Amino acid sequence: MNAEREFDIVLYGATGFSGKLTAEYLARAAARTRIALAGRSGERLLAVRQTLGPAARQWPVIVADASRPSTLSEMAARTRVVLTTVGPYARYGLPLVAACAAAGTDYADLTGELMFARNAIDQSHKQAIDTGARIVLSCGFDSIPSDLNAYQLYRRVAGDGTGELTDTTLVLRSFSQFGASGGTVASLLGTMRTAAGDPEARRLIDDPYTLTTDRAAEPELGPQPDFARRRGRDIAAELAGFWAGGFVLAPHNARIVRRSNALQGWAYGRGFRYSEAMSLGKSVAAPIASTAISGALAGVSDLGNKHFNRLPPRLVERITSKPGSGPSATRRARGYYTVETYTTTTAGARYLATFAQHCDAYQGTAVLLGQCGLALAHDRELLTGLRGVLTPAAAMGDALLARLPAAGVTMTTTRLA
Repeated sequence: MNAEREFDIVLYGATGFSGKLTAEYLARAAARTRIALAGRSGERLLAVRQTLGPAARQWPVIVADASRPSTLSEMAARTRVVLTTVGPYARYGLPLVAACAAAGTDYADLTGELMFARNAIDQSHKQAIDTGARIVLSCGFDSIPSDLNAYQLYRRVAGDGTGELTDTTLVLRSFSQFGASGGTVASLLGTMRTAAGDPEARRLIDDPYTLTTDRAAEPELGPQPDFARRRGRDIAAELAGFWAGGFVLAPHNARIVRRSNALQGWAYGRGFRYSEAMSLGKSVAAPIASTAISGALAGVSDLGNKHFNRLPPRLVERITSKPGSGPSATRRARGYYTVETYTTTTAGARYLATFAQHCDAYQGTAVLLGQCGLALAHDRELLTGLRGVLTPAAAMGDALLARLPAAGVTMTTTRLA
């Protein structure tokens, strides 16, 4: 990549809900970083810049639009890194991926859309390798906690010399979230719309290795359901008495983590079997909730992926959040979450990794995306040698393990009895 570019980071989509949060974070945390704001409206970009304080007063604005690919190419050529919050990515994202791959520009997004991710791999992975670009998918709450917990377990187990990872399960242990943003809802519905209109896309989405392009190379580990009713004790002895159910983000997160393993030559292990769940507590109602939530998520996913296109578009628009909307600042400040990932190694050793932020998933996402951009721009010596369409762990696992604690993220690994 050309180090003599005009900007270190361009934030594309700075006028949207997640874009504004990321811009606010960068204004606080990115001293001595050359940043520009980009989007479709120069007037709206200037209005956002006015709210960011003195640190951002001189940030340039760039008008760029996915409907005019030449503007994306010009933008990508001016910067070392593009951060994008413009979704749904299936609708707006592929031209920007192509522009960054062609320019040799690093890229990070917030996608939770499986078919966008697969299409980005199919269309741009080879060119990004050739130009030296790192196209890094899913750099927010979806899927950094999942990806980094598996990665830090791998690093700890490798350091201890206790074999390879086998059964590995992430559990969302505690959280406070007050509603979904319009962009998140649009992304989830977009995935269903794509699957319902394309049987081949539906087949890929149902495959636990959606994001691999060499399916025959992946291990055959039997069924790996996205939403399962689980007893805590079946996950780890420390969770005896608890019940767990389906986690809505599991289908995307699990496939990102499996791609991380494959991109790193199956370093986690050929028998690495990964799943995600949500803790539902120990109450007498917990087993009922486990059954109900897991069944509901599995049913909605299955029916939506098959029949979403039968719903009237006006009805869908009426009942969903509008793009650009999201939880208020007060509610975001009261948020928190903790995830725990349990694993057993081939030598029988057991480990726990934790990942927590003292803010809600949307504010947390702004921190995570911002730190990914700073890692790509400034921590070149800690990045892996991989190029192409990547995952956070495969692109910059060590850089993020070094960076995130200073950004307020709690990460630990513990060897269990």
